[in-house]
Amino acid sequence: MSAVDAVDAVDAAQTAARPAPVRAPRRALHGVLLLDKPLGWSSNDALQKARGLLRAQKGGHTGTLDPLATGLLPLCFGAATKFSQASLDADKRYRATLRLGQRTRTGDMEGEVLEERAVPALDRAAITAACARFTGRIAQKPPMHSALKHQGRALYDYARAGIEIERPTREVEIHRIDLVDWQSPRLIIDVHCSKGTYIRTLAEDLGAALDCGAHLAALRRTGVAQLDVAQALTIEQLQALDEAGRAARLLPPDVLLQAWPALHLPGDEAGRFLTGLRRRVALPDAPAVRVYGSEPRAFLGAAHIAGGELIPDRLLSPIEVQALMGAVPPAPEARTAPTA
Repeated sequence: MSAVDAVDAVDAAQTAARPAPVRAPRRALHGVLLLDKPLGWSSNDALQKARGLLRAQKGGHTGTLDPLATGLLPLCFGAATKFSQASLDADKRYRATLRLGQRTRTGDMEGEVLEERAVPALDRAAITAACARFTGRIAQKPPMHSALKHQGRALYDYARAGIEIERPTREVEIHRIDLVDWQSPRLIIDVHCSKGTYIRTLAEDLGAALDCGAHLAALRRTGVAQLDVAQALTIEQLQALDEAGRAARLLPPDVLLQAWPALHLPGDEAGRFLTGLRRRVALPDAPAVRVYGSEPRAFLGAAHIAGGELIPDRLLSPIEVQALMGAVPPAPEARTAPTA
């Protein structure tokens, strides 16, 4: 046996004798963590890191934020995962930095430059007028470099293989675009838009409208529905907390439903609601309401009202309700449901 082989054998023996690391057991946690996702991390990277720090049994994120983007990423744990769709469907807010005068293969700073053009002398009025052309309901073609699926594969997989897939345009709504700063060739805008809006596509479209081309140089998500990135923790801030401090930063699940009307049920009716039973209510139709028990006040789940009936959609279990009893629902205006 050579000296190298002998050293390798000793290392292997020491490794085999070394006890396996003991992993802290996972625990049932229920709530929403507002994370400020770092640059270069995928949404799943951020979820798994936060889940490990919290030792949470079950978790999920509320929609993909590209590795090149930073900002608000609501993470759902336990019972909160039942209501993550509300965040997926919600309006979003972004701060986008555009580099005018350059078009890239990917529509962002990572792609090779396909075309470089001089940036014309633009004033704020001209830029604002161009932005106005893309507000309201508009048609967008999803970029090839996106996570949108085609036959089970993400479009960016085809793009990396040099394959172009035909993508139909789809309608999105851009509520407003505000000019934040303009110092040629850098343009910074704030965008408030519906779900499904591609900001890199907006950047390219704005570049075309300004007759110079553009790509997305940086992107930060600043808001999801009523949630704001100012409320969010960075990974470093989360790591600096002890276990109790991390759990204390979880918000109750109904924070995802703040925009929905709130409804209180009297004690006996709350129990029936949790079993999935419909009940008659003297209230107008509503596509989505958040429902609470009154005695004591506790979030019970989501429902809708149709034809004078309160119809449960997503319910907490009695165990989950008990676990969340210490959390105060953020909704200020709940009303007691009158019986029909």
